[in-house]
Amino acid sequence: MAMGLQLFSERSEDGSGQPRLDADAGEELMHVQPGVAVALAARQPESPGTLYITSRRVVWLSDTEKEKGYAVDFVSVSLHAVSRDPEAYPMPCIYAQIETGCDEDEESGDSDSEQQEDLDLSKITEMRLVPSDPSQLDALFGIFCKCAELNPDTLEDGEDNEWFFGGEEIAEDDAEDPEWPFLENLTNPIGFGNGSHDLAHSVVQLQINDQRFEDAEEMEQEPHHEHH
Repeated sequence: MAMGLQLFSERSEDGSGQPRLDADAGEELMHVQPGVAVALAARQPESPGTLYITSRRVVWLSDTEKEKGYAVDFVSVSLHAVSRDPEAYPMPCIYAQIETGCDEDEESGDSDSEQQEDLDLSKITEMRLVPSDPSQLDALFGIFCKCAELNPDTLEDGEDNEWFFGGEEIAEDDAEDPEWPFLENLTNPIGFGNGSHDLAHSVVQLQINDQRFEDAEEMEQEPHHEHH
């Protein structure tokens, strides 16, 4: 399975214009969203196309250029979130961070390279999906979450990657404040890494246990200080 964003132009032969799925691997079409523009890295959005979300990957196909399209497997999407903050991006969108399999130096490249006509997809680490109808964002995000759960990212030690992220500020890496508000809204999180949504409860429980441990230490130390 290839990591990162890939060129994709394989359409089914039935004339529907839909992407050709890997039926042998059990891939199923989960959602079709027309009127979606895609913006890669810092580039301007492409002309609107159709977004296809399958049980394995995200596929975007141009409506104007039939040979143009992109695909990324869910296991390569390390983070997806809703972005409605105009300071982060001028249009409401689904923001996704993409794992490329390259090291950081190779991913970064020259700052101007992202604006060049011949874009190296192997270095693309950010993608924004901009629906023409912003009211579809929440439904689209829900489908993203559902399909991401079908493709958990397994770490080297065999544990699932279950990072939880909250707050719209996560949708912009170069934000002025790099500290993300992980616990800003645990009951209605805006973004998830691949894995279980139940991590929010674990984070809260961990904080409670830590606080109890600190309180216990203070109680043990108080009698000791009274003798001095």
